[in-house]
Amino acid sequence: MRIGYLECFSGISGDMLLGALVDAGVPIDSLAKTAVALNVGARLEMRKVSRGGVAGTKVDVVTPDHAESEHGHSHESHTAHSHAHDHEHDRGHAHHSHSHEEHAHGEHGAEHTHEHHEHAPHRSLSAILKIIESAPLAETVKERSSRAFRLLGEAEAGIHSIPIEKVHFHEVGAVDTIIDIVCAAAGCEALRVDRWLASPLNVGSGTVKCQHGTLPVPAPATLALLGDAPVYAAGPPLERVTPTGAAILRMLDVRYAPLPAMRVKTSGYGAGKRDTPGQPNLLRLLVGEDDAADAAVEPIAVIEAVIDDSSPQLLAYVSELLLQAGAWDVYRAAVQMKKGRTGVQMTVLCRPDLVPALRDLVFRETTTIGLHWRIENKLALARGFAEVKTQWGPVRMKIARWPSGEVANASPEYEDCRKLAEQHDVPLKRVMQEAMQTYAMNKEVR
Repeated sequence: MRIGYLECFSGISGDMLLGALVDAGVPIDSLAKTAVALNVGARLEMRKVSRGGVAGTKVDVVTPDHAESEHGHSHESHTAHSHAHDHEHDRGHAHHSHSHEEHAHGEHGAEHTHEHHEHAPHRSLSAILKIIESAPLAETVKERSSRAFRLLGEAEAGIHSIPIEKVHFHEVGAVDTIIDIVCAAAGCEALRVDRWLASPLNVGSGTVKCQHGTLPVPAPATLALLGDAPVYAAGPPLERVTPTGAAILRMLDVRYAPLPAMRVKTSGYGAGKRDTPGQPNLLRLLVGEDDAADAAVEPIAVIEAVIDDSSPQLLAYVSELLLQAGAWDVYRAAVQMKKGRTGVQMTVLCRPDLVPALRDLVFRETTTIGLHWRIENKLALARGFAEVKTQWGPVRMKIARWPSGEVANASPEYEDCRKLAEQHDVPLKRVMQEAMQTYAMNKEVR
């Protein structure tokens, strides 16, 4: 399995990810062609820079309105921040999120002013999605980048309690964000990564001034997009995770975890605008592969509660509810408790992100007043299915394989066998035995 790991020790923005992708080996020409294909009047520029003494790649979106080569300004200063408004109130209304003429600490330290952007036109979400859909790009790139913009729109709509159709993006910021997101989707596609992981996010600190007043970092849109992602603040006060960066993380379905065991094949550093003291303003990207033996290792949550005052029927009912709510498995074992009491230990196995919901379900549906949970490692062999023909009908065989591809175990699917046993009034064990014998004799399905 090919893994992309984002080390966000200084946060993440769209242009930082583009820089990291190029630094990790994605040709700048391919990203430049993607930018041109969008036909929004923008192009990419790349240069090598130093941040905290570490070399990185800086990629900028250049438009006729704000070319960094002419003004020394990074497009980070107005990416992603949308303007939510009714059309009748558009005139003279600045976009709601932090106009950088209004605050000292911009996204990754941008400080330039852009008063002339305040009265620039705006683009609706539907118009942006149409630009992406009409571009000659791979469908996977279109799907990912369109999803990112929908997430941005949903975040802004929720913040302002307005329909998503009324969310509009500042014209200049929208161009930058379109390029950032679509080129990021194209660059990630070029790396052929199967799974994206990231470290906890350094979101920065301090405050930003916007039209509605002074707000703390992270900005409202960023916070809404991050959801339950693990965050912290370190380094000089400035905004380190931008709405564009947060939307890209959601677009890639990033899972937050420590750096896994992997063989690093390539790496890259993407640079932010400023060289911040004591905290290199860089995003590091590692691309590598799992060892075959560890390819199926993943975190698993274990929730346990010991109960001594519930009926077996109640606990069976709760087990069914837990499975319906997403638990991988639920099992019960008799235990001897203090003072000679006999009880039942209920154990729930699930994804770590389901712990809050399943924990609450156990409290609500059982009589327990306490439980404990922990995160462990789960290792599973690769599994697949093959179908065999019995005299009563087809049966699926569940096959587990070693990393070498050799079969480790095979068993008939219980539900298939039970259905045939009931339909033909034959013992279940006969159906299962014939399925196993047929599988053993049929080399084609192994």
